[in-house]
Amino acid sequence: MEISAAGRFEVRITAADVGKRVSVRRLAGNGLSGEKFTDTVGVLTSWDDDGTLTITRRDGEIVRISASALMAAKVVPAAPARRRGPATTYRELARVASRGWPPLESELLGAWELRASRGFTRRANSVLPAGDPGLPLDAALDTVRRWYADRGLPAYVQTATGAEGTQELLGAELERRGWVREVSAELWTGSLAPVADRAEGAGVLLSRSADEAWLARYQRKGVSEVALRVLTGGPSVWFAAVPGEGAPAAIGRLVVDGRWAGFAAVEVDPALRRRGLAREVMAALARRALEEGASAAWLQVETENTAARALYTGLGFGAHHAYHHYRAPGADGH
Repeated sequence: MEISAAGRFEVRITAADVGKRVSVRRLAGNGLSGEKFTDTVGVLTSWDDDGTLTITRRDGEIVRISASALMAAKVVPAAPARRRGPATTYRELARVASRGWPPLESELLGAWELRASRGFTRRANSVLPAGDPGLPLDAALDTVRRWYADRGLPAYVQTATGAEGTQELLGAELERRGWVREVSAELWTGSLAPVADRAEGAGVLLSRSADEAWLARYQRKGVSEVALRVLTGGPSVWFAAVPGEGAPAAIGRLVVDGRWAGFAAVEVDPALRRRGLAREVMAALARRALEEGASAAWLQVETENTAARALYTGLGFGAHHAYHHYRAPGADGH
C-alpha cells in the first residue's frame, strides 16, 4: 500500500484510472476501534457517479467498493511477472487455444471471431473478442445475437481476466447489460520437456483418429459427427489410449501448433485412478509433440477440478489467465 512520508495511507487513484490494474485497501466493519482492513488487487473496471468502484480480480470475481471506504489505493503493474513456464501473451494463447478446438463455422466481426459448432461445447460456440469489433459495443452485441439466433444457438461471449491484454472491461460491460456469466475456467501453461520426463509413456497407443474405444471413455456421451469434427480438427492432432476392458483405461488428446502443444480430454477409468495413468498418457503425448518441434504446453482446467489441478501442478503447469463465458440475457444455455 502507498504510505506518505508522514506515515498516512494515501488514495492515489481516480476515475481516470479505469482500465488499469490497481491495489486498494478498504476499511471493513463498522469503523470502531480494532477495525480490520481488506485488500483487493485487480483491474478497475468502473467508477460510478455515486462513488462506487468496481474491481475485477484475476479469477474474474467482481468486487464493488465505496470510494468513501478506501484507506489506500495505487496503480500497480499491468500483470504480475510469471515465475515459471513459457513467456507468452494472452492474445497468442487465445488464438492457439481456438485453433486447437476449432469451430465448424466462424466469421469475423472486426477483431472478434464468431464461432459456431451446432452447440458442441461453449468454446466452439462463442465469440472470441480478440480486439475491436469495429462497431460500438451495443451494435456489436446486437450483431452477435442475430448471428447466433440465425443458427438456433444462444449467444455467448468468451472473455478473459488476469493477464495483460485480457478483457476485464468488456466483462464488466456485459454484466452491466445483463449478460450472465455461466462458466469459468483457467488456461495453464508449462514447459513441455518436463512432462515427457515424468513418466515412461509405456503401453500408451497413439492414433490420428478417435476410434469407438476412445470415444467410449470420453466423458461426453453420445458424441455426434459434429463433435468428431471438432475433436479431430486442429493443426496436428493425436489421440492417446491405454488399453483396458471394454473401454481404454485412460485417454488423452493432443494438438500441436508450432511451439505449442495443447492437452485435452485426459480421462482415466474411475476404478483405476491414482495409478499414474494420466501421467503416462501425457508423457507419451508430450514426446510426440517434442518430435514435432513443440517446446511449450497449454491446457484448460476448471477451478473446481482439484484432482486435475494437483496433477498439472505436479507436472510444472501454472495458471496464465482465467476465461469466462457470458450468455446473452434471455438466451437459453446448452
